[in-house]
Amino acid sequence: MDQSLTAALLDDLCALVGKLLPERAEIRVWGMSGVERVTFPDGTTAVFKYAKEPFDREAQALRVARQRGLPVPDLHAIAMRDKWLGMLMDDLGTPVRDADDLDGVAAAVMLHAARPTGGLPLLDGAGLAALPSQALDHLQRLRKAHRWTDCDDIETALGKISTAAEARAQGATLDPFGWVHSEFHPTSIHIGENGWHLLDFARAFTGPGLIDLASYHGTTEASSPVRLRIFLEQYVVAGGHEDALASRGGLAAEAWALGWHRMWAVEWFMEQAIRWINDPAKDPAYIPVVRRHLNDVVQLLEV
Repeated sequence: MDQSLTAALLDDLCALVGKLLPERAEIRVWGMSGVERVTFPDGTTAVFKYAKEPFDREAQALRVARQRGLPVPDLHAIAMRDKWLGMLMDDLGTPVRDADDLDGVAAAVMLHAARPTGGLPLLDGAGLAALPSQALDHLQRLRKAHRWTDCDDIETALGKISTAAEARAQGATLDPFGWVHSEFHPTSIHIGENGWHLLDFARAFTGPGLIDLASYHGTTEASSPVRLRIFLEQYVVAGGHEDALASRGGLAAEAWALGWHRMWAVEWFMEQAIRWINDPAKDPAYIPVVRRHLNDVVQLLEV
């Protein structure tokens, strides 16, 4: 992370809001983004978030979400430098508790009820069906770079999924179809003294809302269609669209959602490996994750 660049971004943001330079404290920092709490000389605080492509559209998504009435942090200022986005936003403070399944259901119902925007990327049935072939393209580029050379099993799995993809992607535009948060996890719901807010809209898109519901319980444990079915039923009871329980692509809703969420994740991991991060040293971490997710996809989508 280029410290001089983040300092320059923060300098620009402070100039925009008329504040003196603050003290900085990291909340969480990744390779392509970071979040800090900043404390100004007058004692007020804010959250400073910075990110580079492909996470540099978050300000636009937050503004539209606010216009749609979604509970998101207020943006005070945004700045761009060398293709990096900097944002100064409300400090929501320390959460009073972690979000649970019912919080996730309530947040998803509200998110999916919001009118989508044309400014977000679109992932419809054709977009889903293209994911395995896009992942195969990433694999070919990795192999041309003499990486991922012992991954014939990954190529075989992607080929099988690609053959069945068009049929299995049927039903993608059934409701709920619209806003997809795409990083929808309990950590993306901040429950504070003044209510709850949705965070982390950097990769929001327009698409099947079931992708969000399938992502909520994370991907570190084995996929659980039974657990997701219960979550989908809770979602419908809470006001979510009843078609969330409808079968799609010849599959039960929960298998369809988990399978396509994992396929979406695989394509993203492989794109990171060759494009956004492009660090061969990280391949030993990425390859087993891709293998595990692909095994899930083959089983869940029944290909």
